[in-house]
Amino acid sequence: MGETVKVDASLLDLDGMAFRAALPTGQELVMDAGEDHGGRNLGARPMHLLLAGLAGCTGMDVISFLRKMRQPVKGYRIEVEGERAEDYPKVFTHIRVRHIVTGDVDEERLAKAVELSESRYCSANAMLKAVAEIETTWEVERE
Repeated sequence: MGETVKVDASLLDLDGMAFRAALPTGQELVMDAGEDHGGRNLGARPMHLLLAGLAGCTGMDVISFLRKMRQPVKGYRIEVEGERAEDYPKVFTHIRVRHIVTGDVDEERLAKAVELSESRYCSANAMLKAVAEIETTWEVERE
């Protein structure tokens, strides 16, 4: 059996929707609903955090691979956009991931780094692609 990860989430206010999550790394994170769903907009939406988790997971892989390949990365950002089903539980059905790397980076090496993350290393990608189509693109912006 693999590693067990535990997160504790506690309701901040009995009248609201906000939860504070205690993470195993020692940080805390606040999640809340919008005012239209009984929240007060005090924190991130859980579904937004799923997309942010995907961006962080694949981004850490890709930048690590590019560094090992000695690529001169000057900047890196990831744009993630998800479309949700109309009916509950309103899962993501289609997710677009766009890697934008700035610098004199070899495009074939960037493509390889992205492919390795997607196909083998990114746990968030593996989980989400079980329920959603994930479309990935990448580009190099020269300085």
